[in-house]
Amino acid sequence: MNFWEMITGSDMTKEMKNFESRARKLPADYQAAWEKINLYLWPNADFTGRNIMPILDGVLSLLEEAVADGQSVQEVLGDDIKGFCSALAGEEGAKSYRDKWGEQLNNNIAKKLGK
Repeated sequence: MNFWEMITGSDMTKEMKNFESRARKLPADYQAAWEKINLYLWPNADFTGRNIMPILDGVLSLLEEAVADGQSVQEVLGDDIKGFCSALAGEEGAKSYRDKWGEQLNNNIAKKLGK
């Protein structure tokens, strides 16, 4: 990745297009799960979204392996996709904007109080 790609985000655009082309090869129920996973993981992204890209790649690889093994979506992800995503983002250390703003607010208050 060169500097220009990093600044413009074109590297991420290419990677997302690659993810989407891989996801289109999955069965319909897996594609629906992929859409939900995208929906639930992106709020945990940082400003650029670069922290979510490895997580998305890992999940997509998991889905592709599950299809190859003949498993159903429920066997792989369970019934709670939102919970799966929040656990996954939490394990990877991805914080939501709310978490970051809460930390910033707490730090500012601590500074004002002299702690």
